[in-house]
Amino acid sequence: QVQLVESGGGLVHAGESLRLSCTTFGINFSDNVMGWYRHVPGTLPSLIAKIGRRGATEYADSVKGRFTISRDNAKNTVYLEINSLKPEDTAVYSCRAGGSGRPVYFGQGTQVTVSS
Repeated sequence: QVQLVESGGGLVHAGESLRLSCTTFGINFSDNVMGWYRHVPGTLPSLIAKIGRRGATEYADSVKGRFTISRDNAKNTVYLEINSLKPEDTAVYSCRAGGSGRPVYFGQGTQVTVSS
């Protein structure tokens, strides 16, 4: 059974940092492109960062410079580090595995709430 389990969200103050984690089960992690989505209530989820099998990264313009995606294939885990958090970063963050011809799986997400 495939599972993607996110963690690391919470309530933080503006200016602080967080590192989100997503650990996968039931897939060959190193064969998969991994991505992070951000879902603000009332809007569609948007892909904000992704990392290829060899570590190449891409970011949405809205998060460039403050967000860093990384992966640890030995731990089957992808990370999203968010620096200088802003209230507008408040959202549910979920990870995605697959694409590029592979099955796509999503996690349930982790809530990040940033107070001003």
